[in-house]
This record gives sequence, C-alpha cells and structure tokens, in this order.
Amino acid sequence: MVDGSAIGSIGPGLCVLLGVTHDDGEADASVLAAKLAGLRVFPDDQGLMNRSVAETAGGVLVVSQFTLYGDTARGRRPSFTRAAPPEVAAPLIESLVRHLRSAGVEVATGRFGASMEVDLVNQGPVTILLETSAGRLL
Repeated sequence: MVDGSAIGSIGPGLCVLLGVTHDDGEADASVLAAKLAGLRVFPDDQGLMNRSVAETAGGVLVVSQFTLYGDTARGRRPSFTRAAPPEVAAPLIESLVRHLRSAGVEVATGRFGASMEVDLVNQGPVTILLETSAGRLL
C-alpha cells in the first residue's frame, strides 16, 4: 500500500524485497530474474519443494528495498552508503521486472522510493537470500 491504496498484489507466489548496490548491473538483473523464475521452492504432489513460480503459474511481487543495504557494523544507526542511488537502482529493478515478465511470470511491483506498507502471508518457515553469481545482492 502506498498512501492508503493498494498498488501491487499477487496471489500465491514470491515476495521479493530487492536491494541494489553500486556494483550491480544489467547482467545481475538478468541472472537474478532467471533464478527467481526457476527457483524450486513450491511443493509438488509429494509435498517436496520441486516446483518453480513459473511452473505453478504464481506471481512475483517485487518491492524495492534500499534498506537491505543498511550496515549496522558500527554504531546503532544504519549506514546506507552501499545502496545504489535511485538513478542506478530504478532502471535495474525495471530490468529485473522485464526479464521476469519475458519468462512468462506474472509480476506486480511496489512504487520505487515510496514509503510502502507490505502485507504477506509466509507459508512455511522459508525465507531465502538470493545473490548473483558475483556474490552480491540484487
């Protein structure tokens, strides 16, 4: 929700809190989109995590979160200096969304830079941190 209005929603699927750092690029967006579309985290008929969001016709809610790069190693106030500036982050987030959609995945988004209220129902004790091949978050 942004300013009291729902702007993006999905049914069953993935809620992706997406952080972008200075070193991330287009290749990272492409790699992460492919990983998200094919990640086998949904149950098959035996209850095993063997199906992807693409296989289950689920959706992906992409929410930009610069605060994922909040560094609390020193002091008690987080530093966000590792978060990419808006002119770098916004196009990469849009690129990730385009790649997911081109893979046939339903995608909804939040609003970049807005103060958002995100509601989700997390089924099971599964939260996964994904990194690109370069070992960076995107």
